[in-house]
Amino acid sequence: MTELTLLALVLLTAVAVGLVLRGRHGKLRAAAPATETGSARTALLASVGVTGSGPAVLHFSADWCGPCVAVRRVVAGVATDLAEAPRPPQDIEVDIDAEPALAKELNVLSLPTTFVFDIEGRERFRISGVPKAGDLRTALAPLTGQNQS
Repeated sequence: MTELTLLALVLLTAVAVGLVLRGRHGKLRAAAPATETGSARTALLASVGVTGSGPAVLHFSADWCGPCVAVRRVVAGVATDLAEAPRPPQDIEVDIDAEPALAKELNVLSLPTTFVFDIEGRERFRISGVPKAGDLRTALAPLTGQNQS
């Protein structure tokens, strides 16, 4: 009976932890203000196209990542929707296997991971998992100069 109770407790704990982690999946999280942006970070970002010339959506993917296909669709759709904005966002996809130094610098721990950078190249938002198009559009609209209606 003790083993059965212990097993039930372990299963309930695992389910609770899974639900908490899943609740964060795909949610937009504001980035902490950068206290220092190193030149190495800036150079790594510039090498993939985040130059500070406009807002950018940078998403890490890999050939072997199934959910990355959905991220590609969502980001492309939102970027297309905002293409006529005064400052349209760049859609930048980075293969994590090709850019491990950048992934390490940005602390990418899982795929897919998406970042939103403002016009000055500062990280504004981070999304682990597949972002919701509405959330991504809402985050980008003020950065692009697009009025939210």
